Amino acid sequence: MPRESRTNLQKRCTEIFAVLRRTYPQARCALSHRSPMQLLVATILSAQCTDKRVNIVTKDLFKRYRSVKAFANVPQAELEDQIRTTGFFRNKAKSIRGAAARIISDFGGRVPDTMDDLLTLPGVARKTANCVLSSAFGKNEGVVVDTHVKRLAGRLGLSRQKTPEKIERDLMALFPRDDWGLLSHLLIFHGRTYCTARKPNCPECPLAALCPQGRRSNSPRS
Repeated sequence: MPRESRTNLQKRCTEIFAVLRRTYPQARCALSHRSPMQLLVATILSAQCTDKRVNIVTKDLFKRYRSVKAFANVPQAELEDQIRTTGFFRNKAKSIRGAAARIISDFGGRVPDTMDDLLTLPGVARKTANCVLSSAFGKNEGVVVDTHVKRLAGRLGLSRQKTPEKIERDLMALFPRDDWGLLSHLLIFHGRTYCTARKPNCPECPLAALCPQGRRSNSPRS
């Protein structure tokens, strides 16, 4: 199969974004939060855990710990117990406490709003930083690449890369900067609705005509 031209790929990306936006007008960050610190904590907890489970845990967690200082001062064992069901709770508790302490010591108690500063916080890599910047501060510095985005980028023929960092670079080159934050949410919604990991629903997928896998799945059998 011939390689798609850059011009055609860009045109297809524009159409993909338009279809996703029409299909999921409610697309937004699925992690419940009311402040940058809450989103930071929720995003750390979301590693290897569903957003649904994180939201269940943070419902009580955010009532108990209401400030950056509260997260910095909570004993390790106590926080571990509160977040145990999210998995990897020891490392997550250590990261949350460490991030809160660094925010107090280095940033005056306010979650920083730049990529470079966020990456200095324990437990924060580009995925977490992108999520916080986009959803808490309205800044598009990159594209959140989670398991859904990684899967769809491959199936839609938007990236042949395997690592989140390289996939992110490909997506940033294909979509306007103003769309980066929403793009992640749209792809995540689509990955949960139609393009699931186990069995994509190509026959009913609104992107089928714009997707190499969808076109193959829906083509008449000889």
